[in-house]
Amino acid sequence: MAKKLRIDKILSNLGYGSRAEIKRDCKHGVIEVNGKIISNPGTQVDPENDEILYSGERVEYREYIYIMMNKPDGYISATFDKRDPIVLDLIDDPSYLAFEPFPVGRLDKDTEGLLVLTNDGKLSHRVLSPKKHVPKTYYAKVEGVVSDEDIKSFEEGVVLDDGYKTMPSQLKILKSDELSEIELTIHEGKFHQVKRMFESVGKKVVYLKRLSMGKLKLDESLGLGEYRELTDEEVKLIEKRE
Repeated sequence: MAKKLRIDKILSNLGYGSRAEIKRDCKHGVIEVNGKIISNPGTQVDPENDEILYSGERVEYREYIYIMMNKPDGYISATFDKRDPIVLDLIDDPSYLAFEPFPVGRLDKDTEGLLVLTNDGKLSHRVLSPKKHVPKTYYAKVEGVVSDEDIKSFEEGVVLDDGYKTMPSQLKILKSDELSEIELTIHEGKFHQVKRMFESVGKKVVYLKRLSMGKLKLDESLGLGEYRELTDEEVKLIEKRE
């Protein structure tokens, strides 16, 4: 059965204006459905099959939006916070905000890198489900010499400060020195997990950036705070495992 929605809801969700503005537009006769002028903003239409025109232009309906952001330091991965700026503050396109997107999972306030925002609750649930073990890869700068012994410890799973033993993870050493550089792939999402894993082996993460989720990789052409829509293929990559 076709899913019918109010015309004012459809158009406001697509960024054509607020409900009040759509109501005004209906009075002015600028909205057509299947060749008929719509004067009632509460009119139910099938957005996927009915032809909707706004000021003579065809309305392309879509239910979901998927955004890739290169999250900067200092922003909270949430839709509201009383004290700190949130990642939605970085989105200045009202047509995106009209979908009411939310972050898929969290990046710490001081963590940079790949963040996906969407209004697709089902996709978010699948990605974050503990049963899925969607891999996430991070780049980090770590105080202390990271060694082959750490690679082995992470592969076997380390015990965090609360007694939880992590799943096996893959540690790659890029530079081993007093300030080491590494890439780490984890398959779960415990609170502050990367930082706590290194604390368990006596080291401290001083910089953290997420590079990928599933097979979706951060678009390195995006500057900090910049964003773009995902392609259809990229949406599919989020849930893919190695």
